[in-house]
Amino acid sequence: MNAPTQNTTNSASGTNPESGKRRYLLTIVTVLLLVAGIAYAIYWSMFSRNFESTEDAYAAGNVVQITPQIAGTVLAIHADDTELVSAGKTLVEFDKTDAKVALEQAEAQLAQTVREVSVLFANNSSLQAGIALRSSEVERTKADLARRQELRGTGAVSQEEIEHARNSVKAAEAALLTAKEQLNANHALTSNTNVAQHPSVLRAAAKVREASLALSRATLPAPLSGYIAKRSVQVGQRVAPGAPLMSIVALNSLWVDANFKEVQLAHMRVGQDVVLQSDLYGSDVEFHGKVLGMSAGTGSAFALLPAQNASGNWIKVVQRVPVRISLDAKELEAHPLRIGVSMHAKVNISQQQGAPVAATPALRSTPAYQTAVFEQGSQDADKKIAQIIHANLSSVSAAASASLKKLAQANVAATKAQ
Repeated sequence: MNAPTQNTTNSASGTNPESGKRRYLLTIVTVLLLVAGIAYAIYWSMFSRNFESTEDAYAAGNVVQITPQIAGTVLAIHADDTELVSAGKTLVEFDKTDAKVALEQAEAQLAQTVREVSVLFANNSSLQAGIALRSSEVERTKADLARRQELRGTGAVSQEEIEHARNSVKAAEAALLTAKEQLNANHALTSNTNVAQHPSVLRAAAKVREASLALSRATLPAPLSGYIAKRSVQVGQRVAPGAPLMSIVALNSLWVDANFKEVQLAHMRVGQDVVLQSDLYGSDVEFHGKVLGMSAGTGSAFALLPAQNASGNWIKVVQRVPVRISLDAKELEAHPLRIGVSMHAKVNISQQQGAPVAATPALRSTPAYQTAVFEQGSQDADKKIAQIIHANLSSVSAAASASLKKLAQANVAATKAQ
């Protein structure tokens, strides 16, 4: 009789041990959730809200296509996929037979043109000497006419001889006028220039330069150092100008294209620090970079087939904007990346000193990208042209000096004879 009464009393007083234990556990769980919430709120307010991150990020770089500037048949290939090549290394060689023949013809034409133009300049001296000879001839005929006119009254000279002397004067004056006109015509071809800068020589030199460049372009050098990729050319293949033969990727100058949601860009600035991780190395390796800039439009705006939202039913989709992030060169050297590998990017948006986009135009004293491997062909052509002009000028000058010497001797002899 006493036991049921005791159980009823404990139940009525609410002292069930199982109920108290459950209430205790719920209290602990509630406290833990509150502590976790408060801790997360503190973490978010102090740290998390200062960062924006995305998994939609990929390593990017310059993929330089190797394309020929002339048509040709491939004779040799000196590099293959995955190989490292240095700037200036020969990659592909074409058949050079036609280019060599064209260059030889152009060089021969330049040599001939130099000699012909040199003759024009040498003619100035010979024509000037001819004028002096014709002038002395005019003076001689005038003196003969004057002597005969003095003897007209004595009967020693006939009227016919006087007329002949007068006609000789006219003929000598006409010859002198012709010589002067010839000199003027030759001066028109040679004035205000020299042999090397004469238009005819420059035109022939341009043909040599064109042929020399065509010959140099029969060899394709690497425009920069990097790794070969996407080789498609084969030995014996006939290729056209502009056909892609292979590509070079410079893995030491990569960057990251991180695609952030539009709602993440409000506090993003140029120059903010970025911490990156690659799936290639995992979370143990971190890369550090800076925000270089943001695209002028979303990815969908620059798509090959952009969406036409006005064409039918519309559903709002959060857009993403590509953000360009630099990579540290030393970190790249220690842990090389590949173009297209996935990256995780976290931007420190607490740094608000920069501008949302580039505030001023880029002022570059040098090009952003450049190569000097193609300048050698032009330099070799200029050296060859200078050698041809010098060699032919020397031989023509020696011949012209000998000719002028003989002409001067003839003029002296004629003067003495008078």
